[in-house]
Amino acid sequence: MTTLLHIDTSARSFYGEGEKHSSISKMLGQHFFAHWKNQHHHDQIIHRDLGAQPPNFVSQKWLEAVFTPASKRTEAHRVLLAESDQYIDEVARADIILITTPMYNYGMPAALKAWFDQVIRINKTFTFDLARGDFPLEPIFSNKTLILLSSCGEFGFGEGGIREHMNHLGTHIKVLSHYLGVDQFFEIRSEYQEFGDNRHEGSILSAKQKIEKLVSELTTTQSKKMLTA
Repeated sequence: MTTLLHIDTSARSFYGEGEKHSSISKMLGQHFFAHWKNQHHHDQIIHRDLGAQPPNFVSQKWLEAVFTPASKRTEAHRVLLAESDQYIDEVARADIILITTPMYNYGMPAALKAWFDQVIRINKTFTFDLARGDFPLEPIFSNKTLILLSSCGEFGFGEGGIREHMNHLGTHIKVLSHYLGVDQFFEIRSEYQEFGDNRHEGSILSAKQKIEKLVSELTTTQSKKMLTA
């Protein structure tokens, strides 16, 4: 059985496909799981909607709690870190992490950045050792897959695109995913939302087709893993 961590981040809700003001990134996530569940009836899905329930931002007291040795933490420290501990536990349990997100100001929503800040934590998701030289950080988790489904108002954010240099969403998440133990990263996006023309409709259709293909490929990969486990 595979465990999937499904993280939605849009401030918008999903009211149904084609509905005005409905989240496109969340719609792509729904499309993924509609196809995934057809082939994986018993998989466990952990769902968090960060747009509806944003994580707390890290603070001075939070940092003090993190850098206090576990054996010396007070009850106040433990309370401060409880949210982070829960998020990290969900990541630890997940084989596949699915993040749906819009592009806000060419980067990730604040809620998603806050989640990463809560999760990427010393001695919980990475270790730090200066004996490693100029690259002292090393992830603790491994063998995870991250799928990023995103929606953009403009276009050309992919490799070789006219706005590739402005894409601080997928590139940032790919870097951070290393510290979640991710060794397989997939990104599928819909574009042209602000234009609302045939290009936008075509981009959504293309994203859906890519999602369906990815589900089939991952199904084959997961089956092979089960046979060799």
